[in-house]
Amino acid sequence: MDRARIARLLPETYQAAIPPENPSGVPDGANPKKPLAAVLEVMEVLQAPAENALATLDSHIDPMRAPPSFALMLARWLDLDRYLDWTGGRPGEGAPRYAAGLGRLRLLCLEAAELARWRGTRRTLERILTVGTGLSGFTVEENPPGPKGVASSFHLRVVAPAAARPLADLVRRIVDEERPAYTTYDIEFLPA
Repeated sequence: MDRARIARLLPETYQAAIPPENPSGVPDGANPKKPLAAVLEVMEVLQAPAENALATLDSHIDPMRAPPSFALMLARWLDLDRYLDWTGGRPGEGAPRYAAGLGRLRLLCLEAAELARWRGTRRTLERILTVGTGLSGFTVEENPPGPKGVASSFHLRVVAPAAARPLADLVRRIVDEERPAYTTYDIEFLPA
């Protein structure tokens, strides 16, 4: 907010005390730095960082344009921090990171609302595995046949592509968090 806009917010008696500016931008009069003019100048400088932040607020809320540290904060706001690793080995120690890369985390943030809406379904589990790892080919089998050919009630078999093997810990965490709470599961990686 510039000095003129700030001055319009002051009471009329203060506005009358503000020295007029000439075309060169320097206030007229013998004393170019009257106290009120100096205060307005300081207020203008103090407002600049907040105005810059507000002018670019949309770039912080958009996960694809947010600075990396803010993208990690968005992930925490969207309850996706359970998929983050920490350089210190335990949650909250060191720096957070996402095993499949920041770009994948940004895409996961974009879809978080829709994924939360259908949480606990086979379709959502397959989708979050695909978006979260950047790999396709995940399938979830509900009540698959067990060793004797009998359906395993309340059990899931997650079949993952071979390329997901380096992300096995992330895949396990996603399945553990996104599966229906009453189910057990196995994860099988396809051969290379």
